[in-house]
Amino acid sequence: MRIEVPYGGSTQTAELANADRVRILSTCAPVGAEHHSTLRQALKHPVGAPPLHEFAGRSQQLVVIVNDATRATPTAQALEFVHHDLANVDDLSLVVATGTHRAPTDDELRNILGGLSDFWMPRAHVHDARDASDLVSVGTTSRGNEVLLNRRVVEADSLLVIGSVEPHYFAGYTGGRKSFLPGVAAYETVERNHALAMEPASRPAALDGNPVHDEMMEAVALMAGHPVWSVATVSDAEHRIVHTAAGGLNESFGEAVRAARSVFEVPVDCPFDVVVAVAPPPMDRDLYQAHKALEHGNLALREGGIIILVSECAEGIGQTSFAEILEAAATPTDAARVARAEYRLGNHKVARIASMACRAEIWAVTGIDGNRLKSIFMRPFGDLQSALEAALERLGPDARVLVMPDASVTVPVPR
Repeated sequence: MRIEVPYGGSTQTAELANADRVRILSTCAPVGAEHHSTLRQALKHPVGAPPLHEFAGRSQQLVVIVNDATRATPTAQALEFVHHDLANVDDLSLVVATGTHRAPTDDELRNILGGLSDFWMPRAHVHDARDASDLVSVGTTSRGNEVLLNRRVVEADSLLVIGSVEPHYFAGYTGGRKSFLPGVAAYETVERNHALAMEPASRPAALDGNPVHDEMMEAVALMAGHPVWSVATVSDAEHRIVHTAAGGLNESFGEAVRAARSVFEVPVDCPFDVVVAVAPPPMDRDLYQAHKALEHGNLALREGGIIILVSECAEGIGQTSFAEILEAAATPTDAARVARAEYRLGNHKVARIASMACRAEIWAVTGIDGNRLKSIFMRPFGDLQSALEAALERLGPDARVLVMPDASVTVPVPR
C-alpha cells in the first residue's frame, strides 16, 4: 500500500505491505460544495443580523478583522464578496488578528488580502499584542482576567469579522470569539486565558464546559456595545469552502460549528498502535503550530503506541519558551511539573507534550535539527518510510496504523 501525505511544498511517501492493517482518516467534506455559492447564500441570508449592506450603511467607522497567515482562512475570497457592501463606509480599515503570533510578511499580507490587496494594504494594521500604547481595557472576566484589546477595534463604531471554523485542541473550535481573544488581545490577556488550557475540560472539539471557550465568550460580551457582523467559513482538507455562515457573531459561529462537526469529527475504531499525524501547510510552519496535529492524533493512539508527526517546520521550533522548558527537564514528568508551577504562555504545550511522552513514543519527520528534537522527547527521522519501518519493527507487522493526512483539523471520535 502506498501512502502519500503533504510535506511543505512537496510530499512524503511510504510503502506498507499489510494494507488491511492501515486506515486513512480524512475529513468528511460534503460532495459538490462550491465556495462561491456558500458565500453568496450566506451573505443573502444572514442569521441574527440585517444584511451586510444595511449594517455597513449605518457605519461611519468600520474595522474589518481578518486572520493572519497561520490560518487557512479564505479571507481573500470573502473580501471580494463583501467589497461592494462596504463601498459607502466613510472610514474603513482592516486589522490583522495575529494574537501573539509574529506579524505577517508583506508577501503573506498580500496573499491574505488577495486580489484587493492594493485597496486594503494602505488601510491594513497588524495587531501587536505587546504594544501597550495600542491596547484598551474593555473590562474584566469573572475569572479576573482584564481584557485589553486593540485600540482600533475598540474605537470603531462597527466591526466586520472574517474567520474560519475548525477544531482547536484546547479552545474546542476556532472562529467567532477567537477573533477578539486571542486575535486582537494583549499578550497578558491571552496568557491568562490560555492558562485555562491546563484544565481537563479544555479539549479538542469541546465547547460545553470548556473554560477557555467560556472566557473567550465573556470577552466578546464585554464588547456588547459594538455591533459585529461576521463571515464564518468552514473548509475541507483541500481548503475548499464547504459551508459559510454569516450575520451575528455568535449566531454565525454556532451555525458554522454545527457544520464543522460533520466535516472534522470522524468516527474510528480506537485505539491504534501507530498514528501518523500530518500537519500540512499552513499549520506546518513551525513546531508550535504543528503540535496541534499531535494532539488530534493522540486521541486515536493506544497507551504505549507510537505517534509520528510529519511536518516540515521550515521556521523551526517557533515560539521557543515551551521547548526550553522541555530541554531543561530530565524527564517528561519533570517538564510537566515545571509547566504547572507557574504558567507562562506556551506552558500548556509543555504539559501536553510531556503527558503524551509519558504514555507513548513521539517520533517526528521534520526539518528541525535531530538533536533539538531529542532534547524535547521526540525521536527524529529523515522520512516517513524509515519512521514507519522502524515503528513496525518495534511493534510487529500486525500493528494497526492510522494515517491522518490533515491531523491539524481531523478529530478522531471513538465509535
